Amino acid sequence: MKVSSVNIMDILMFLLLATTLTTMTQGQVTRVGFYSTTCPRVETIVRAAVQSAVRADPTIAAGILRVFFHDCFVNGCDGSVLLDGPSSEKTAPPNLSLRGFEVIDAAKTQLETTCPGVVSCADILALAARDAVVQVGGTSWQVPLGRRDGLVSQASDTSSLPGFSESIRAQIQKFADKNLNTQDLVTLAGGHTIGTAACVVFSYRLYNFNDTNQPDPDINPAFLPQLRALCPNGGDGSTRVGLDTGSVNRFDISYFTNLRNGRGVLESDAKLWSDPTTRPIVQRFLGLSGLLGLRFNVEFGRSMVKMGNIELKTGSQGEIRRVCSAVN
Repeated sequence: MKVSSVNIMDILMFLLLATTLTTMTQGQVTRVGFYSTTCPRVETIVRAAVQSAVRADPTIAAGILRVFFHDCFVNGCDGSVLLDGPSSEKTAPPNLSLRGFEVIDAAKTQLETTCPGVVSCADILALAARDAVVQVGGTSWQVPLGRRDGLVSQASDTSSLPGFSESIRAQIQKFADKNLNTQDLVTLAGGHTIGTAACVVFSYRLYNFNDTNQPDPDINPAFLPQLRALCPNGGDGSTRVGLDTGSVNRFDISYFTNLRNGRGVLESDAKLWSDPTTRPIVQRFLGLSGLLGLRFNVEFGRSMVKMGNIELKTGSQGEIRRVCSAVN
């Protein structure tokens, strides 16, 4: 078939445009091996810092994972939650109980000695979240890197974080706003297989749910006395309770088993089972659905990579901080 010179030029222009768009697109995403030549020991250094911290205190694993989640949902995964300041994200009510910052700082200090000015705090946090999961029994995944650190951290921006008493519909919308779907919501909520919550966050479910002077009907009546013993009415609201009863420091699917059995501690967790939109996904993780089952460890890694690419700052955006708690 004869191709005219006009068609050839059109094809060449299309190929040039496609190449340009691909380059531009690649410039806005993270990639595995980003520091392979500039800081090849980055993963080893971060892993060692996390291992040391989790050995000393296994509960810190959940803290690190939660910091990453709270970072990504507020103006993207840019390390802004690590910044200090009188009105920074750290000062917002949802973030007052965040912990694990010292682990990120320890890794950063060593990296600044090994390869100064190269690795962002945002990338350290992404790696640390993965390593924290692995340290408590989760399966590893490859973490794409190349994030830059943000320059702005405002407490007022934390309204984008999902709330512990929000409806499933509201939670789905907040995840959709970050290009995450309903399966990502259920999967990432599964991170509550490790970690705790203060009584003040959920005790309203035990005594006066929705001003009824009755407990939340989603709570298994056999589980209610256990929670009330841990969080007596009018008691110490700072007492912390495991979100995954019987397996608080082990990354496994027992969290979903507890949801099925009416043993979800947070209202937002319990609704994953009681709401017909999300229950089928929980069932797939438990192998209870007629649909193909889901492997929690595999799906968790996938959803973490998706979340880790929210609203990226790359290239010349942001900066590489010298200290994670302050802009340069």
